[in-house]
Amino acid sequence: MARVFGLSKSKLMAFRQCPRRLWLSIHEPDCVPADEVDDTALAIGNEVGVVARRGWSEGVLIAPEGPLQEALRQTEEALALRRPLFEATVQHDGMLVRADVLIPGPRGRAFDLVEVKSSASVKDYHIEDIAVQAWTFAAAGIPLKRRILQHINGRFIYPGGGCYEEVRPDGTVNGLFVQQDVTHAARSLEAEVPSWIAKARATLAGPMPETTDGCDDPYPCPYQAFCFAGGPEYPLSCLPRIRAQTIESLSGAGYQDVRDLPRGILANPVQEWVRKVTCSGRPDHRPGAAAALAALSYPRHYIDFETIQFAVPIWRGTRPYEQLPFQWSCHREDADGSLNHQDFLDLSGEDPTRAFAESLIATLGTKGAVFVYNQGFEGGVIRSLATRYPDLAGPLLALFDRMVDLLPLTREHYYHPAMKGSWSIKAVLPTIAPDLDYADLPEVQDGGAAQGAYREAIDPVTPPARRQALDQALKRYCGRDTEALVRLAAFLGRC
Repeated sequence: MARVFGLSKSKLMAFRQCPRRLWLSIHEPDCVPADEVDDTALAIGNEVGVVARRGWSEGVLIAPEGPLQEALRQTEEALALRRPLFEATVQHDGMLVRADVLIPGPRGRAFDLVEVKSSASVKDYHIEDIAVQAWTFAAAGIPLKRRILQHINGRFIYPGGGCYEEVRPDGTVNGLFVQQDVTHAARSLEAEVPSWIAKARATLAGPMPETTDGCDDPYPCPYQAFCFAGGPEYPLSCLPRIRAQTIESLSGAGYQDVRDLPRGILANPVQEWVRKVTCSGRPDHRPGAAAALAALSYPRHYIDFETIQFAVPIWRGTRPYEQLPFQWSCHREDADGSLNHQDFLDLSGEDPTRAFAESLIATLGTKGAVFVYNQGFEGGVIRSLATRYPDLAGPLLALFDRMVDLLPLTREHYYHPAMKGSWSIKAVLPTIAPDLDYADLPEVQDGGAAQGAYREAIDPVTPPARRQALDQALKRYCGRDTEALVRLAAFLGRC
């Protein structure tokens, strides 16, 4: 007898993104390193779910821990209570789903199904998600009336005190969540769910699918390194801003590696430059960067910021997903070539943004160029701080006016084949200063890890010794970023 594969909503949605993703998750789950699991995304989802449950004070949480059979049993018993249920669990023909919130209708009527999302808007795949749940509940004999998506309200301003929904004096509601009734849209898809299940099971029963699809849509697939291992050294995706349709067209013509492309086939001049340099195997230094840098004054300050975004705000006056700075690093270079390093990092758990701004103003003073890499980021943070603290707006905006962005300067004057179409600082740095390797840093080696380290460090349960270790790891990482800018500017100064 052929094996019938059990499915969950998450597995079926993985199939909807890419059949190979589903197949690998069942047959080759170990091909993804454990450190590639997005713990931060899981933590955000949990935080949002906990706050969302506060909206139903009489709700019952189903089997927060324990085996599946216990969750199924508790759900069956709790349905008779006619109270809101959290994580209600049902299974039909091997298809398993858990509902964020199941709300009973009055006098024994059908339930409303509420799916809570940590995003700030409704996405198309959210509709598929809730359609899978609704079909399974209905097939399991639990009648549903409405399908509701509850997501983050980007306009919410946290009033403090643990309050995530308030009625203002003018009668308006300032709440973390908004709800959208998607019943019609979900129902239009529910009839398709059985065919999705059948196709997913057929995929699992067969060999690994030969092709991949949707590698980053709607989520980055964790199996990309596995799928593209052994592929061309310089795939067509190395060409900057190349469209998927163009890649498909070039692949259809037999081109797989950038070095395969003949001269003249690319109309975009930057893509042609990348093709030419890649084919040569040698870096290209275009003149002009040194002259641009020579005109800038001293002292020169090289700065980098680290920020955090909370789906559920924790500091008064902040909004969901607002980019809030908690750390800066600055290397100061004087005219005689001497370097001095200063930094700021607040792991108290209190709002660090004012102290961040005041210390930055004091350190950068009023003279000299302020170097950044991608002014849109650091400049955006400074502008946001100027809006939040009007009394600091003058000196903050003066810092903005002194900024010099090394990213466009690098993009215009330097390219190395090893950069593979990227001018991110982590792509550029190994080609000009291989000794500054982020891989040798303890724990924090990129921005995502910095956010995770910060979340852990400000958690009240984190032991002091662990917090101290995270403090050092964060400072070394952010300091590496500004050290990299110093080396990059020196390198460009010789071009």
